[in-house]
Amino acid sequence: MLELLSPAGSPEGVIAAVQNGTDAIYLGLKQWNSCLNAENFTTNEFGRALEYCRIRGVKAYLALDNHVPDIELPIIAHQVKEASRFGVDAIIVSDLGVMRAVRQAVPEVPVFASSRLGIHNLEGVKMAAAMGFSRVTLSIELTRKKIYHICKHSPIEIEIYVHGETCMSYTGQCYMSAMQGDSSDAMGRCGEPCRENYSWAGHEITHPLSLKDTCLVRYLADIESIGVKAVRIEGRSERPEFTALVTGVFSRAAHSGRSPSQESMNMLKTAFSRQGFSDRYYTGRKGPEALGLREMEEKADTKLFSLTRKSYLNGEFQRIPVRFVGSISRGEQAKIAAADDRGNTAVAYGLVPEQSFHKEKELTITDLSTQLHKTHGTPFICKGVKGTVESGLTLPPEEFTDMRLELFAEILEQRKPVSMRVEGEFVPNGGIYVGSVDENESIVPLLDPYPPELTISVTKSDQLSAELESLAPKLIYIPIAELDYESPVLRNIVDNGIIEVAVTLPRIIHDDEKKNVAKLLDKANSLGVKQALVSNIGHIQFAKGHGMSVRGDFGLNVYNSETLYALNLLGLKSATISFEMPLTEIRTLVKSLDLELITYGRLPLMYTENCIVRNCTEACTCDSFTGIVGKQGAQYPVIAEFGCRNVLLSPKKLFMADKYKSFSSLGLWAQRLSFTTENAIECVAVTKRYKGEGNYAPLSYTRGVYFKEIDGVM
Repeated sequence: MLELLSPAGSPEGVIAAVQNGTDAIYLGLKQWNSCLNAENFTTNEFGRALEYCRIRGVKAYLALDNHVPDIELPIIAHQVKEASRFGVDAIIVSDLGVMRAVRQAVPEVPVFASSRLGIHNLEGVKMAAAMGFSRVTLSIELTRKKIYHICKHSPIEIEIYVHGETCMSYTGQCYMSAMQGDSSDAMGRCGEPCRENYSWAGHEITHPLSLKDTCLVRYLADIESIGVKAVRIEGRSERPEFTALVTGVFSRAAHSGRSPSQESMNMLKTAFSRQGFSDRYYTGRKGPEALGLREMEEKADTKLFSLTRKSYLNGEFQRIPVRFVGSISRGEQAKIAAADDRGNTAVAYGLVPEQSFHKEKELTITDLSTQLHKTHGTPFICKGVKGTVESGLTLPPEEFTDMRLELFAEILEQRKPVSMRVEGEFVPNGGIYVGSVDENESIVPLLDPYPPELTISVTKSDQLSAELESLAPKLIYIPIAELDYESPVLRNIVDNGIIEVAVTLPRIIHDDEKKNVAKLLDKANSLGVKQALVSNIGHIQFAKGHGMSVRGDFGLNVYNSETLYALNLLGLKSATISFEMPLTEIRTLVKSLDLELITYGRLPLMYTENCIVRNCTEACTCDSFTGIVGKQGAQYPVIAEFGCRNVLLSPKKLFMADKYKSFSSLGLWAQRLSFTTENAIECVAVTKRYKGEGNYAPLSYTRGVYFKEIDGVM
């Protein structure tokens, strides 16, 4: 049976979801989750919400799906213990460090992988299973065929999003909000700069980064048939009426096996949409038709929401199956017993039945069944009645009502207790500290006495030159599709062996693309390139299987020491720290793995499946497309990626050459110069400046967030 998972952004949102037929809810605490714009829950509210769900047979999942610094991990470990004591059914995480803390603190609580982990292929699902996840929420960009392939071979449960707001970027790979000066999406507060308007080459286009909301309600039967175990509605920041209305439509469709009526579809659109809905990722049809904007006339209907609110506050969704056994005998108290689906039982006694002097008023077994089927207004639904009724007896109808309510009250009490689970202690880095102890017996990270190495990443092979080679960076990363051994410069670099060369794998590699990438990996290996830079946990074993040692890129979203330790256990040689982390926090990381920091370049703001270039120009003009322009005139370059995907780059370049002292003492293995739109001459000029030569500086530049705090981080 397909599990319907609804958002609960507030205590009233819990009621709204449960009373409209959801099978499970997901909710977040006040401090740690990917939707801090929602009302969310205090610890006490969370406990009450879980009890409300538990007695009604609805599962409740705690969303801890944002990234956190080291200082908060012990607090999270304590919090998940409380959640376990409240009876939480699973915990949703997107940070490998949080995953480690959760597994140590509450080893018996299931952990689900959030879509923010960016799992989009079978290798990623298998890796998640090996790490202890029991369910994975896949990236929304996958087609039906790709989802089916994963489900067919997956060792764990698969969940997908079926309704709600859809981001232009792959989830977990959008850094636009933080780099625009807003709060970080990774920290749970996205400023949604993608919903603003942008222009191209002086021509106004219609919000090229704003996608319509997804709606797959008409595909639920098909989704279940391909092996998906759970479907999720997005919308914790929406009002409870939205949750109630959308959950109701999806619940009726899921449980009836029929597509919703046009009236129901209109209700969904009224609740919230951006010029309608889209199913284009599931059906494999990309393009500008998937773009949409919230319009004034589409504001939710006040009357509809008012009626919706009354419906879930004044009723009970009947979902708890209960069976009755009754006994009506002469000279004995009326007796009714009941049992629910969990084996809870209760017995209630009523008055001694009286002799009936009118044949038509005599109780029959049919009368008994009719009375006990009257469960309206309670969470129970009668699934059968057995019993005996002696002839010639009568009993007032209110007696059955009183006995029935007494039974229900007793069974509800029996459904409240929580089974206790094993708890453990969170031990950072497996108890192995890389550092020394100060006079206060606190851990002081051991800083590398040597300055960081200089590494370089290029986007195109023609950015390489003999002069760049002469500057002798420690390592050069080159996209695997750009590994052209016909290039004399590249061939010379590889053959000399003085500079290490690593191939950069695409951040997204769908299952039907792995054969092509595998061929490129084998070619790189045969040419003497033995290292690969990866941005997704689903690419680690894939690269290793083709003879590569693996380094981690920024797409792995390293925010804490525990994530570094997890990547160390997976056998990575190094990891790139998130460029959303302030330097003050990077300094305190326990560096169990060589750490790399990007100190120059246009930072990647989005990684998109829906092609921005084609949407704007109606043609594949990647080589001549300059990018899009923001409302303040800022130019956002767009570059092509593997699989006809796009990377939206920052308007200003990150520049830190004049701040060397700020990052040289952080204990880094390397600093990286990321070349994207630069030509070969610019690449040389930048590299020289970072080696202390020349006076290169961009006309305008940014320090990113390295020197400032992000709301919710510190």
